[in-house]
Amino acid sequence: MKKNNSFDQSPDRSKYPENGPDNKPDIDLSSGKYSKVWQGPNHPGVTGNMSLELTLCGDEIVDAKTHVGYLHRGFEKLFERRLYMQVMPTCLRMCVPESDTNEYCFAEAVEELSGIEAPEKAKWLRMLVLEMSRLQMLLRVVPGQGGAFGLGIGVQWGMYVRELVLDLFEELTGGRVYHMYMLPGGVRGDLPEGFRERAQSVMDEVFRFAERIDNVMFTNSVFKKRAIGTGYIDPSWVDQYGIVGPNARAAGYKRDIRKDHPYLRYDQLDWEVPVLENSDVFTRSRIRWMDMQVTASLIGQILEKMPEKGSFKAPTPNALNWRIPKGETYVKAEASRGEFGYYVVSDGSAYPRRIMLRGPSYTHAIALLERLLIRANIADVGAIMVSLQTCPPEIER
Repeated sequence: MKKNNSFDQSPDRSKYPENGPDNKPDIDLSSGKYSKVWQGPNHPGVTGNMSLELTLCGDEIVDAKTHVGYLHRGFEKLFERRLYMQVMPTCLRMCVPESDTNEYCFAEAVEELSGIEAPEKAKWLRMLVLEMSRLQMLLRVVPGQGGAFGLGIGVQWGMYVRELVLDLFEELTGGRVYHMYMLPGGVRGDLPEGFRERAQSVMDEVFRFAERIDNVMFTNSVFKKRAIGTGYIDPSWVDQYGIVGPNARAAGYKRDIRKDHPYLRYDQLDWEVPVLENSDVFTRSRIRWMDMQVTASLIGQILEKMPEKGSFKAPTPNALNWRIPKGETYVKAEASRGEFGYYVVSDGSAYPRRIMLRGPSYTHAIALLERLLIRANIADVGAIMVSLQTCPPEIER
């Protein structure tokens, strides 16, 4: 049987209704024509504990409102009441599945304000951890898109390979989910003996998984029929809504902070940013599938180019009496979901004056999601939300 690999075939947009508030009817709930339902806060098609208030006409959504606040809340104010080093274990909860991006942004911000530079070896180790974090996230999200349509086998495969990556995290940092490995001044430790060889073996497994998921999911006629044309993001919305990461690159925008504004040692790596143009659920999932393989390749390059010897931690003041000089800075990084940044202000005391986080979920999971759901079928709500890859704690932070 010949495979149908026409994933890049542009769907006929005339078959799909345009999403957006301009297509909302005047809703009169007393007419009996419309009904109100809730999806979440605990639902397999909701990426975290948030809730969607949906107004339906039959099985078509005519209005959608997001309700957040069912998970972690008020992080930014918690930060301001903690010593700088006490912020580290708290900031990880801003996005539990991708905690390392928080570690890096906050540690780098403290270093910039303090005039401290992490050693060369620490920069490579940080880059390794960030890419491992991206990889384990993608191993959940890529097959998870199939799971949103009822294709469960890919999820089990992906979770197995993700466990192999978490084994590497545990070996390197002592933790599987929260690591607190990147601290102001550098990192907590060097690579264990034999780590490079074991990590490369896991990357080989990632490439094998990518091939299997391509055969089972992306050439699956049911998945293609459900995903192609669903949740279409018009490219003109990208700048209007502040869309970033895979959601922007699936709409034809070649944007990646690692390339556009290189940090750490990304400018010493050889890779290309994946870009596609159809901008629907299928294309966003395909971009992440491509990202997964690029990330595995980058990890191999990092392990090969990383210095064998060298310090991994610069001297820092006593953590209990560390007063950061007055100033402000903004540090950003490319998470698996797009731009992720920390704005940090110091007033010269031992406590942060202000910390504000810029996460992609605020835009993607409120304004964008509410627009995409108009005229969508209720059966596609979970799949559309999964395709935006949100972390609700970033919203009510």
